[in-house]
Amino acid sequence: MRMIQTILYPTDFSEPAQGPFGFACLLAKTLKARLLIVHVCPPPICHGEVTARRQENGYHDLLWKDLEKIQPPDSAVRVEHLLEEGEAADTIVRVARDIPCDLIVMGTHGRTGLGRLLLGSVAEKVLRDAPCPVLTMRTGQGVWRKTFSATLPMSTRPKPVRP
Repeated sequence: MRMIQTILYPTDFSEPAQGPFGFACLLAKTLKARLLIVHVCPPPICHGEVTARRQENGYHDLLWKDLEKIQPPDSAVRVEHLLEEGEAADTIVRVARDIPCDLIVMGTHGRTGLGRLLLGSVAEKVLRDAPCPVLTMRTGQGVWRKTFSATLPMSTRPKPVRP
């Protein structure tokens, strides 16, 4: 069995994406693995958008700032940030192959029925195509939030769910 040396944690900065962060940090610390935090932004639609994204203090700079704010609570965890452009699921799978990663830890929105049919699921596509094991966590389900929120800095903690 191959040791887990690199853990990929994709984020879209949403609440469901934040939930598994504490668990990814805990795994990285326990296994002495590198934690690679990746954000995938959608490709630009037109030439004007390409130009706007490349300007100083533009779209990419703002994304980098948000991405670099995501830090593990324990400085012993080796962390790297990566900003990619493309379709989310395909890009996550490509990064996992290219690096190579040993585990992907990601959240899922937990959509069912029509919402899942119309919107698809990035997590489902990653599960299907990933070159390594994928751990998905449906956030907002109490136990993960209660267990791992305590490991997150206040700025990255998920908001409490009201019954």
